Amino acid sequence: MAQLAHKVAIITGASSGIGLAVARLFASEGAKVVLCGRRQNALDALTAEIRQHGGEATAVAGDVRDEEVARRLVDTAVNRFGALDIAFNNAGSVGAVGPVADISTDGWRETIDTNLTSAFLGAKYQIPAMSERGGSVIFTSSFVGHTVGFPGLAAYASAKAGLIGLAQVIAAEFGPKAIRVNVLVPGGTDTPANHANAPGAGPEVRQFVEGLHALKRLARPEEIAQAALFLASDASSFVTGTAFLADGGVSITRT
Repeated sequence: MAQLAHKVAIITGASSGIGLAVARLFASEGAKVVLCGRRQNALDALTAEIRQHGGEATAVAGDVRDEEVARRLVDTAVNRFGALDIAFNNAGSVGAVGPVADISTDGWRETIDTNLTSAFLGAKYQIPAMSERGGSVIFTSSFVGHTVGFPGLAAYASAKAGLIGLAQVIAAEFGPKAIRVNVLVPGGTDTPANHANAPGAGPEVRQFVEGLHALKRLARPEEIAQAALFLASDASSFVTGTAFLADGGVSITRT
């Protein structure tokens, strides 16, 4: 039996990278998915792909920093599919980059809003919708800010670290209602947003990033999606309040 049969899931940042891989996997495992991203065309293409393979999907385009988008996602899940069981709050961006003294206040706030406030807004509406039959809320963090401090990424690291504190509190508050809340902490992943794939980055950049990991490579998005599936499914029924590492050993490597 499919691991997410009869489940309804919201996935943000679904148009590329980890979010795209998770959307495909959750749908293939039986979930009815509500997809969110800023690019309507990409969401429409993914929705059509999922339906073509026999899945059920719908899309809500918008910016996750907008509280109304968070509300619409939950309303769409409940009105279209009848419930909400899983929320994969994955959307984010590196944001303002540079030494702390050079980061503008506006850049700081935008980075925090994109990566942390958006997760708060998502959970604010997702949790009540899960209160009757329980559910799983997942935030995507990063090894940056959790086990590694990269110079120039103060805003991003702060936001990603904040997700862990947010998840711990929500897990404690809503555990009695069978709502589990966890943070997925990926290592370097081979996505368009990865620094190793940035325009102008030479092979030495990718080699450096790969070398930070015990496995000496980047993850494929599909590998991180498998970790998200574990946290979303009943296989992790006694797992909550955790920072769940799928980091290829970057947190323990010094070679």
